[in-house]
Amino acid sequence: MTTNLDFQYSASRQTTVVNALGMHARPAAVIAAMAQDGCGDIWLSDGKNVVDAASIIEILSLCAVTGTNVSIFTEKEEDTGLADKIKDFFDVGFGENENE
Repeated sequence: MTTNLDFQYSASRQTTVVNALGMHARPAAVIAAMAQDGCGDIWLSDGKNVVDAASIIEILSLCAVTGTNVSIFTEKEEDTGLADKIKDFFDVGFGENENE
């Protein structure tokens, strides 16, 4: 995990943790699997820390509870669609919202 928010990236997306349980192991594993399919590095940030989105442990280290704003950054332009996919996963509450 790094606290340095000054790095080069190609694309960014902003989202919010909306599910009742916040970030936990299952969605972290899904996000990590998505990030591992990228052409370059993908990072998540809560505004204070930046973590490697391909690492379940680093994602969990954000301690992102309901309402936490999260930014998604990609190293490569080719991963813009992947950033959108990760954002969509956040936006639907990791598939855990009761009203789905």
